[in-house]
Parts: sequence; C-alpha cells; structure tokens
Amino acid sequence: MRIALLGPLAPWRGGLSQYLGLLGEALMAQAEVRGVTFTRQYPGFLFPGASQVDPAAERPRFPVEPLLDSIGPWSWSRTARHLERFAPGAVVLKWWMPFFAPAFASSVGPLRRRGTRVVLVCDNLVPHERRPFDSAFTRWMLRQSDGYLVMSESVERDLDRLKPRAPRRRVAHPLYAQFDRGRWTRESARRHLGLEGDVALFFGYVRRYKGLDILLEAWRRVRALRPATLVVAGEFYEDPAPSRRLAEAAGGVQLLERYLPDEEVEAVFRAADVAVLPYRSATQSGVTHVAYALDTPVITTRVGGLAETVREGETGLVVPPEDPESLARAIVRFFAEGLSKKFSAGIESLKREHSWEVLAARTVELVDELAPGRGWR
Repeated sequence: MRIALLGPLAPWRGGLSQYLGLLGEALMAQAEVRGVTFTRQYPGFLFPGASQVDPAAERPRFPVEPLLDSIGPWSWSRTARHLERFAPGAVVLKWWMPFFAPAFASSVGPLRRRGTRVVLVCDNLVPHERRPFDSAFTRWMLRQSDGYLVMSESVERDLDRLKPRAPRRRVAHPLYAQFDRGRWTRESARRHLGLEGDVALFFGYVRRYKGLDILLEAWRRVRALRPATLVVAGEFYEDPAPSRRLAEAAGGVQLLERYLPDEEVEAVFRAADVAVLPYRSATQSGVTHVAYALDTPVITTRVGGLAETVREGETGLVVPPEDPESLARAIVRFFAEGLSKKFSAGIESLKREHSWEVLAARTVELVDELAPGRGWR
C-alpha cells in the first residue's frame, strides 16, 4: 500500500505542517508513505507574518521532497510527475484555503485518471475570510478529489451542501502531543515567564475572526474582580496597535507578539490555568488540541465546531460569541470555583479518544471504500 501526502511539511511551520507530518508517521505502520511539500507556500504579499518556516522543526520520519510552488505552474506538472513515479493508491492533502486549488488540483488530477484516489483532510471548506474566487476554486478542488476527512459537524454540513453524499469519515482531531516533552513544570514555566496567581492564555496568530479584542474587553471586567494575568502568545497578522491599547487599558496582560517554537509553546500552556478561544467564527481550531495535550482546560465560544471539542463542565466552558460580559463571567467563574483540577480529569478521559492512530485507521478505511485502481491492496 502506497500513500503520498501533499501540502505543508517541516520545515514549514505551524499546526498544518505538524498535522500532516504526524498523520504520515501514523500511516507508516500500514503503508509506504512519501511526502511532497512546498518550495514556496504563500507569496510574500499574501503572508502577513515574519516567516513561514521554522528551521528547528522536527522533520518527518518518511521521505519528503520540496517541489511545489503555489504560484508556479511549471512546478505543478513537476509534482504530478514525481508522484506518478511513486504511483500511490491515495494522495492525502490538507485543505484549508481555496488559494491552493490550482496547485493542488493540477498536481493530483493526472494521478486520478490513472487510478489514484485523492483524500482531502478538510479544515475549512468555507474560509474564515472570503475572497471573490473562493467558491470557484473550492469546487475545482472538490471535482479533483474523491473522499473527505472531516473533524466537526459544521465542516460536514458544508461538505453536504457542496458535494452531497460524498464519501467521508468523521474523526476526532488528534491531540498535538509532540509539544509534551517534559521540558517544563508548572512552576518552572511560571518562573521563566514571570507569572503567578490566576493565568489565562490566548494562543496562536492574531486575526479579527479570532476575537482577541473581545477577550481584551472581557479582561477589563475580569480584572475588576480578580488580579489575574492574561498571556497573549502569537504573531499578529493584523495591526497590533489596537490590541496593545486595549491590553493597556485592561491591565494584567502580557503580550508575546511572535511565533513561538515548540519549547515555548509547552511553557506557556504549562504556565496557564486555562486557554481562552474567543472566536467570532470558526470551524475548528488546533489550539484546543494543543491545550488538551498539555492538560490545559479551555473556555471557548459557541461557533462552528469549537463547542464540539469542549465538554461543557468536564473539559472547559462554552459561552456565546461576541459577548464580553458572558466571557468575563466564565473566566471569573473558572478561577473562583477552582475548576482547573476538575477539568483535568475530564481531559485525561478525552485524550484516549483523540489519537493519530485512530485518524490513520479511518484514513485507510476511507481509501478502502474508494477502491484505488493501483498502489493498494
């Protein structure tokens, strides 16, 4: 059995790359796995951050070739030829943004005509920030794919609307356990970051749909009742000045305005009592799965699939979106009632259900249903 992965893989940084790499390593127990990643992921004018790569990122244990330029058509045929030499039964792609449809569809289309099946791991079928070409590009990719892995009810509803009765598997998003390396205890992480008392964490890159401004408005209310600290850890993909002003007005906010390597990710989650996801919109978020892997409860908003990942009263709390007052009450309640210990027990139970091995097994099961014409059993 041969499976190819196509998309961001180390040294490309972030959760998408880590997800695809960990899935590939889990699939190695059942198939020969190879990966193709980008030579250029986003052109500079489309990427708002400082860097797209993490030189320190751990490379996958399967072979990976950097061949695909997202805006270089010559590389799409090169990628297709490379994959054809491997002749996989399935190509698995991480799908999160319609921008990549021309590169991805052109790379896998020739293989489909020869019997390879294409599986999309669907983070979003409807993007958070929409652009005029989104619908056409998404439908193009859906025509060039055969099966779908979805991790939330909201994404599955989008799939039913865009491609009714499409073969799919619904599977829980695995936890990002690679961050849990025992490098920090709660005490050492807090000393390192200069933290004490009640600590909440907002983690990940900052864009409007993630609602940091809502959390900072709520934090002003929290601080009126408790001397807590909010750590904001992540690179700003928008003008940071408004957030800085809100943070100063609220008080008790520590801003870490940069991309954090794995070691620091572990530190901020170990130091925090709770992670807060105040999103305006979402389908799902890898942040919850980093938090659970590091035994951190979650407070989130009832949008998209986010509430599906939080067991109300067991692993965290869920509040209405765009409601600073409700969010503040939930945060104050979490600290006042000492819910961290209670929720930790719920997280231990949840960990057993969210594994890369389960995701790999469901992927193989889906490809079996799609019955590739080659490279399979």
